[in-house]
Amino acid sequence: MRRVWLGLVLLLAGCSAPLTPDKFAGSGNFDPVVFFTGHVTSWGVEENRAGQPVGIVTTDCVGTPRGPHSITMVQTLHVDGSTQTRTWQLTQTGPGAFTATANDMVGSTVGTADGRAMHWRWVLETSPGDALKNVTMDQWFYQMGDGAVMIRTVVTKAGVRLVEVSEQFEKAS
Repeated sequence: MRRVWLGLVLLLAGCSAPLTPDKFAGSGNFDPVVFFTGHVTSWGVEENRAGQPVGIVTTDCVGTPRGPHSITMVQTLHVDGSTQTRTWQLTQTGPGAFTATANDMVGSTVGTADGRAMHWRWVLETSPGDALKNVTMDQWFYQMGDGAVMIRTVVTKAGVRLVEVSEQFEKAS
């Protein structure tokens, strides 16, 4: 199964034109509020600019409803021995429209979902109080046929690609 995901990641990474959510229109209905409600886990790989694997990423997420279209999600991230906690506030604001904030996010983000895909871009505050260390997180969410969600994150600084992360998220049993 992991070989299938690795193949999918390599296929997506090799695409020359950027994908847009409308490429997945009519192929499902990804709703991150619904998906991340409850217990969700992930595993993934971090790659440097040359595409070489440099780290393993795992997460443990617990999403609690705050209303009919809103959750608070506590995400515990493990990256090669270090652990951090990110607390998200995620709300559906309309059909295919989502907003989110997090404790280490600068401002907020707006996500657009269409079919089985969603995209958003946000700024991560890596060192509180030092805006020069902030990085941009460009994330694509793809809901797979088996219900898992693949998230592809490209981390940039001043337009320069620093690292890419591919993760598979699944509902915990």
